[in-house]
Amino acid sequence: MRRTQCGLGRRMMGAIGLACALTGIVQVAAVADPGQPSTLAEVRAELRRLYHDAEVATEKYNATDERLTRQRERLQKLNGQIKATEAKLADLKTKAGAAARAQYRTGGLPAEVNFVLAGNPDNALDAASRTWQAQRSTTKLITALTTTRQTARDLRDDAAVEVKRSEVSRQSLKNQRKRIEERIAEAKRTESRLSSEQRRELAALDQKEAAKAQTKWVNAGNLPHVGPEAGPAGRRAIAFATAQIGKPYVWGAEGPDAFDCSGLTSQAWLHAGVTIPRTSQEQWRRLKHVPIGRMRAGDLVIYFSDASHVGLYIGDGKIIQAPRPGRNVYVSPVASMEILGAVRPDA
Repeated sequence: MRRTQCGLGRRMMGAIGLACALTGIVQVAAVADPGQPSTLAEVRAELRRLYHDAEVATEKYNATDERLTRQRERLQKLNGQIKATEAKLADLKTKAGAAARAQYRTGGLPAEVNFVLAGNPDNALDAASRTWQAQRSTTKLITALTTTRQTARDLRDDAAVEVKRSEVSRQSLKNQRKRIEERIAEAKRTESRLSSEQRRELAALDQKEAAKAQTKWVNAGNLPHVGPEAGPAGRRAIAFATAQIGKPYVWGAEGPDAFDCSGLTSQAWLHAGVTIPRTSQEQWRRLKHVPIGRMRAGDLVIYFSDASHVGLYIGDGKIIQAPRPGRNVYVSPVASMEILGAVRPDA
């Protein structure tokens, strides 16, 4: 009996120990969230991903917004053309009605019949000439009326197409806005879980990596080969961008109180008297490419393989940029991010 009780006691203690172990595992699993980054490096990588996604969506939003603006302008122009065409059509209809009434008054007889029936041959010849001219004018009038009617129909069709395109663009803007706001909100939630100490560590980690990348870029021989100083327009663009330092990044903004990355660069060059594309992707696609080692102050540096970010090169290995939500326009090392290439707005 004693042996049985002892065996039972050992089994009970073992069961209790297993239960405690299982409880501990459950508690650890409840605390750890496999969907969340657990180390500072992972948090940093997650924030970069989220803000990069937000910036990609922002540049798409900017491109769509620019397209919608062009569509509105074209629709406005079409509506003006429709109005002018309809006025012309109304005038032609009035003239056509007058011609029809005149023909009715003359009985609609051909000129040669009127000549035969006329008592005075000279008057008849004059009448015939006038009739022929009137018939010729009527033919031109009918042709113009037909052409104008077709033009009005074509313009209305074009306007209807433009309205549909605008509706698609507006819906696209709405979807892109939602994506941007979701990414930024998710990034802010991730940042909100960090302590003050972790935030300082994260900022120090960013600075350390930026300095390391810049040193590597300089050691590769880029800085000594960078081209001449900015031209007059480039100096004006730099002066404008410098005046914006400290203003907040706001996605979709192009001043005067806030900017996103391409909003800053496009406005800087606009104030220098040069109109360039609104988005970083279009700046990369449409402006003249220059070798990194031959950049000059005022050139634009495009970042990441998808050309989703841009900064204004100011010389000495530095750029002015509007970085991301929560940050302000500031000066940073040119190589602090993955460089895709450089473009020259005033080439």
